[in-house]
Amino acid sequence: MVELSQVGQRSKESFARARRVFPDGTSRVTIERNPSPLYIERGIGSYLYDVDDNRFLDLNGNFTTLIHGHAFPPVVEALTRQLQLGTCFANPTEVEIELAELLCRRIPRVERVRFVNTGTEAVMFAIKAARAFTGRSKIAKLEGAYHGAYDWAEVSLAATPDNWGDPAAPRSTAFYRGMPASVLKEVMVFRFNDAENARQLLSFHGRSLAAIIVDPMPSRGGLTAPKPEFIAAIQDAARENGILVIADEILNLRQSFRGASALYGLIPDIITMGKIIGGGLPIGAIGGREEVMRVFDASAGRPLLPQGGTFSANPLSITAGLAAMKHLDDAAFAKLDELGYFVRDGIARAISKARAPLCVTGAASLFRIHPMTVAPNDNRGAWASPSASKLMNELSNFFAENGVILPHGGTASMSTPMTHADAEFVIDVFAGFLDNDRACWMN
Repeated sequence: MVELSQVGQRSKESFARARRVFPDGTSRVTIERNPSPLYIERGIGSYLYDVDDNRFLDLNGNFTTLIHGHAFPPVVEALTRQLQLGTCFANPTEVEIELAELLCRRIPRVERVRFVNTGTEAVMFAIKAARAFTGRSKIAKLEGAYHGAYDWAEVSLAATPDNWGDPAAPRSTAFYRGMPASVLKEVMVFRFNDAENARQLLSFHGRSLAAIIVDPMPSRGGLTAPKPEFIAAIQDAARENGILVIADEILNLRQSFRGASALYGLIPDIITMGKIIGGGLPIGAIGGREEVMRVFDASAGRPLLPQGGTFSANPLSITAGLAAMKHLDDAAFAKLDELGYFVRDGIARAISKARAPLCVTGAASLFRIHPMTVAPNDNRGAWASPSASKLMNELSNFFAENGVILPHGGTASMSTPMTHADAEFVIDVFAGFLDNDRACWMN
């Protein structure tokens, strides 16, 4: 692995300190390092500045969270006021009602809301809500789709050609050593965009399933749109067998003013939300049909599903989220859509001109570059071999050397402070990689 020349001395020294207190020198497995990570000092708009004062255009946005970029003035102003009033209380605040009202007005099928602290918690409680509502324990999920750090949601997250099994009947595989075998037996796995496979498997297991959890456009599945017949297969199987549909929109809520499910015709019973609804602070939310969300109702005594949390609906996250969401109007989404289309189109044109074995996928403000000539249709198609992963690492390194943070093999995102010039710069850097590092992708 080639060390980035952009990693300055202070970042290297910080990493040396970190290795003395963290198991691998970091607190998140998703931190990229070559071999040292960049340590960030501040962010302004669409740019990051590390501790060595190097500037980077940020296409990561803390894993697509920062749709308004860094230090968004309305969020900063709202948080400054709230900090002077208090950071957390055991009692509710009026601002949590206001954010919930906004989500109920905006997102179809969201009639009631519960706030939690993270996307992982949102998925965990959504699955528990489905179990409490149906009285069933098993769930179905997409092979390779990421839904946070909950055992049942992690099944087959790291499936590979060595263990993923028959395409018609994918194997439920463990994500980590020691994952209980009982968990694997309670999760049925099916493939994204394979309508016939989904219809057969969901029908066969239907009467034992509490929920089908589906990301409308899973990043790890290639960031490709769902086929209408695939969505129809899910909806039909759910309706015929009394299964709840959970739409995980923690990442893809940013695809439109009304979210991703509304774009692709998915009609969920429960929607999990996070990332952009927190304005850059930790948050998660479960929303859904009033009938289903009643499992949380404690007004008449112990609910079917007790849910609490010391920091759930804390006023800092809620205040930041409300400020951010109020500024995500139709005009903001139109700008994000235009920037995303411009970058994807420019990258595709550069690939075609160079005849490089790459492709680009995505929608709205999201894009992902793949080390293959044909856009993947599901997780198996998006799986990258070691040599392909090496190519993507070289691409990320090249971007970093030229002042752009591009997630290694992950989803890149545009933000509202980005300009047309920023988008052109991304395309130019990518074209430069194809021209200057031709040996990397020709082998």
